Amino acid sequence: MAAYDGSAASKHALAYAAGLARRTDRWLVIVRIGRFGGGQAERIRRLHAELADADLGGLDIQVVSRIGDPARELIRAGAERRADALVIGASPRLTRALMMARVVRHAACPAVIVP
Repeated sequence: MAAYDGSAASKHALAYAAGLARRTDRWLVIVRIGRFGGGQAERIRRLHAELADADLGGLDIQVVSRIGDPARELIRAGAERRADALVIGASPRLTRALMMARVVRHAACPAVIVP
């Protein structure tokens, strides 16, 4: 499962998660988490457009859009789908670093932070 927000760090995480899914012959679940509600269909459409450039060929993919606290929603999505790993792109921003620390501490599966 890869957390994706369109940033360079999340693109690296997506590439890592795609490689992991290929090597283990598993599904790739891509999670986009927003802080505000509304426009779910539009959010999914934009996400699919952004992912068109990613190297995801040959993978079975599920895209999930959630609203709420990023750490909580990523942990919850991972548990609900019994993820083998949660892959997150590293970021120097303090708020992102705190979110990554929460995911690493509370996830029910390994959490991988990709530079």
